[in-house]
Amino acid sequence: MIERIVRTGVRVLIVLALIPLVLVPVYAFVHPVSTVMLKRWLTGQPVTRIWKPLNEISPNLVRAVIAAEDGRFCSHRGVDWVEVSHAIEDADDLDAARGASTIPMQAAKNLFLWPGRQFIRKALEVPLAYYMSFMWTKRRMIEVYLNVAEWGPNGEFGAEAAARRAFHKSAAVLLPSEAALLAAVLPSPKHRNAARPSAGLLRTSMRYRQIASAAGSAITACLAGR
Repeated sequence: MIERIVRTGVRVLIVLALIPLVLVPVYAFVHPVSTVMLKRWLTGQPVTRIWKPLNEISPNLVRAVIAAEDGRFCSHRGVDWVEVSHAIEDADDLDAARGASTIPMQAAKNLFLWPGRQFIRKALEVPLAYYMSFMWTKRRMIEVYLNVAEWGPNGEFGAEAAARRAFHKSAAVLLPSEAALLAAVLPSPKHRNAARPSAGLLRTSMRYRQIASAAGSAITACLAGR
């Protein structure tokens, strides 16, 4: 009986490992959905996601999100080990280490893993982030992330749903100030509101706006190539 349970467990693990191996190449061309979106659908909760290609999302938002979430997005290949080492050094223990997630790591979490801050999940993000970065262009990576990120308290996912909820407009026409506010919301979309920002959220968004402005030409060049 124990041997049978072990064999079954091994088969399940193999299948789970094969899922991203198969889906990542598919998702280079097909619009993916996140695990949180799937969970909401299965439990009867609303999901609002309107997929938009990157050329229909304001460059202001692209730059602001990269500035806020992954400042070295254009120079690493999936994992920013400088930020990872800083996060581990600043944490009381490994399980407490958080932050330092690159956009590829967050995309990996959104598509294949579960919410939370457990170290085991962080460890699983690393090979997935490298694999996704190998299979996708930088342009596809940020496009997927901007379309699957959870961006509101009531099942809003992706830039278009976020822009419509906060500013009643398309993500294509976001102003720099609006884009920076949406980027500042991302770490806690259920508790931060770009439509009614707190003083702290406004300060954070101003910082992201300044960083995004300074890095604008470099990000544009990065997304034009691989």
